[in-house]
Amino acid sequence: MYLDKLKLDGRVAVVTGGGQGIGAACAQALGEAGAKVIVAELVPERIDPVVSALRQAGVEADGAVLDVTRSADVDRVAAEIASTHGPVEILVNNAGVARSDVRAEDTSDEHWRYHMDVNVDGLFWCCRAFGRQMLARGKGSIVNVGSMSGFIVNKPQPQSFYNASKAAVHHLTRSLAAEWGKRGVRVNAVAPTYIETPLTAFGIKENPEMYATWLEMTPMGRVGQPEEIGTIVAFLSSDAASLMTGAIVLADGGYTCW
Repeated sequence: MYLDKLKLDGRVAVVTGGGQGIGAACAQALGEAGAKVIVAELVPERIDPVVSALRQAGVEADGAVLDVTRSADVDRVAAEIASTHGPVEILVNNAGVARSDVRAEDTSDEHWRYHMDVNVDGLFWCCRAFGRQMLARGKGSIVNVGSMSGFIVNKPQPQSFYNASKAAVHHLTRSLAAEWGKRGVRVNAVAPTYIETPLTAFGIKENPEMYATWLEMTPMGRVGQPEEIGTIVAFLSSDAASLMTGAIVLADGGYTCW
């Protein structure tokens, strides 16, 4: 009974930014749980390797080129996926950017807009487009990838633009959950610590002093791995989390305890 609630058999799942890192791990986790996975990715050459790996593992998978910052493009791709694969029941909003280590007073309009365009606007365009499909059927699950940076201010790198964008993701998650809860659509988020992906290479691989600070401030004394977020996303997507909506699940190695 309980393990069956974790199964996603027959459900169509879309993962934005699914071509690498956390997104690829989420695609794998959802696929192993039985979902048909659509890897939605801005960079076309990242799609085939992930889709091929999924298919080799026995997962029904396909890819779609998607620029989340273009609302019309999001609407078009959402319609195409529904037409080809059926209505989407699971959406993982993983696409995100972080060009950190820029002080607030040195943040250009373009730098600020870049983070908001992807992390906030793009996430909303996807919630809106795929959410319409879910609302029409009276069921669905959206999982947004936020960050512990939506709760705390990171040290030592300055990144007010990124922190603000992820705080917005968290509150948008709660707002949509409240609005859509009675209509059968759950909206939750996961808030990771530093995860070993291309996005955090600037600290993990390129700045030993910064990396040492990250570890010092984390009770577990390590960064996370993509699969550790993928498992949480699969859980939140499933009926095992049927009472959860508007939740922001911290997966931070204890970072916010101090």
